[in-house]
Amino acid sequence: MIENLSSRLSTQRRHRAAPLLKEREQYLAHLLQIGWSAHRVLEVATYLVHIVRMMELVSLRCVETAEIEQAGVRWANDEGAERVGKRPETSPVHFAKFARQWLRFLGVLNLPCRPTGCFDVQVAEFKDALEVRRLASTTINTYVTRTENFLRWLSARRSDLSLVSVYDVDDFLASKRDARVHLLTISGHCIALRAFFRFAEEQGWSPPGIWRGIVGPRIPMYTEPPAGPSWVDVRRLIRSTQGKTSRDLRTRALLLLCAIYGLRVSEVARLRLEDFNWRSETFSVLRSKRGGVQQFPIQYEVGEAILDYLRYGRPRCACRHLFLTAQLPYRPLSKGAICSVVQRQFNRLGIQSKHRGPHSLRHACATRLLTKGSSLKEIADFLGHRSTQCVAIYARYDRRSLRKVAAFSLAEIL
Repeated sequence: MIENLSSRLSTQRRHRAAPLLKEREQYLAHLLQIGWSAHRVLEVATYLVHIVRMMELVSLRCVETAEIEQAGVRWANDEGAERVGKRPETSPVHFAKFARQWLRFLGVLNLPCRPTGCFDVQVAEFKDALEVRRLASTTINTYVTRTENFLRWLSARRSDLSLVSVYDVDDFLASKRDARVHLLTISGHCIALRAFFRFAEEQGWSPPGIWRGIVGPRIPMYTEPPAGPSWVDVRRLIRSTQGKTSRDLRTRALLLLCAIYGLRVSEVARLRLEDFNWRSETFSVLRSKRGGVQQFPIQYEVGEAILDYLRYGRPRCACRHLFLTAQLPYRPLSKGAICSVVQRQFNRLGIQSKHRGPHSLRHACATRLLTKGSSLKEIADFLGHRSTQCVAIYARYDRRSLRKVAAFSLAEIL
């Protein structure tokens, strides 16, 4: 194994002489199999030699995270014969990271137990119920997180849900207002808690009627214009990605999908190679909120950008997702990574916009469709909204365009 990573005889001897050779080589083979480069695997192999030495691992045994951290500090300060050069301040962090990953792979790492709450069982059942309703994963996580937030606060005053009243919920929301939490966030807490207490009432956990008494704050609608960039700035964004590097090709395809079709970041992240039918020049999108699959024609520039990325920018690997990371191990590009790519482009060009992520391009797309004469119903359908209420804000700030509502031709827009 080590011969394939390093040709230096001293490195090979040191690797073979250290304890747990079989276990270390098993882990290194795993890293190579999932796509790590030989250079990175050699770095891990070097760390593993130091790990077994500093932790005195002559045989497999269970290890606590505190022991790993202590060994990392000792290794950073070690002045023995194994020391080569001056180690940076981050050395203990890297030592601990590689040790945890290796020992977790072997199944001998004792992770600290997460403190159990009074209402963990109820939260788990609530999450299962949300999944049965086939809500979006983001919605489920938000509901569960906000419910856990409330129940952690509640556990200091109540030990059972049967003792809860609507006044407890009011006190919790008041604490949020006192902490200057945004009204939209408080409203989101109310929505999540209404869903939870409605479920709790059905299960017989809480007194009836609590969910009816949870009233969110009044939030004025349409007080601010849409938070997206102007279409001129959108075109600047797209023109700025004329480079030929793999990252430029990926960024251009991402920006076009978000701006031309107004896709949500989760919908972009889920796109797969088989979603594109190049023969019929269409592609399919699994909608995040209303569910179902929506089909779009592939606009020429978007199609060319995606094909350029597939031919010259996308890594060759077995993963079927459209957008992948640029570095090994290749894996689907996460929603957070997509947001970072778009935000970086905004910042590089100095574009002034209240929001600078993929969702701001969705706002720009909606505004563009309205200025071209599309009706609110057509915009709502195009963007995957359940009703026209979600897009009414664009009409509030572009009344003249509403008078131009006419037959909608997607080809003219795209």
